[in-house]
Amino acid sequence: MQNEKANVTDREISMVRLLDAPVKLVWKVWTNPDHIKNWWGPNGFTNTIAKMDVNKDGEWNFVMHGPDGTDYENKVVFRDIIKYKKIVYEHVNFPRFTATVEFEERGNKTMLNWKMIFENKDEFMTVVKKYGAVEGMEQNIVKLDHYLLQVAAAE
Repeated sequence: MQNEKANVTDREISMVRLLDAPVKLVWKVWTNPDHIKNWWGPNGFTNTIAKMDVNKDGEWNFVMHGPDGTDYENKVVFRDIIKYKKIVYEHVNFPRFTATVEFEERGNKTMLNWKMIFENKDEFMTVVKKYGAVEGMEQNIVKLDHYLLQVAAAE
């Protein structure tokens, strides 16, 4: 069992953050295309969402538009959904990975645990070195945190 874990750590990105928003709001902005399009992706990216079916085996198809004008097509299949608790999704085009996002209620805050395990070490290294995936994930969480504050203030 320990070898299995060691084999994963060389192709995994994970981040844990305490978000200043209740779990129901965090869930809402993660699972509603009208919200997620506003914060998803690294700084400077925008999104066009064609489909987002947040159910087991449902698809999420979207294009991330980079600040340099490059479009990145994404196809995701949701593998496990436990409302207000967990989302497991598989990114089925390059780069191939499985992500687990766990939401833990902490009073009026939410502990977010987001883990991405890439299919192989080569894809992991490419996205980390060429595309700055670790920094991108950090920026994504900061954008989420800021967006949550905007939505909470508006509600």
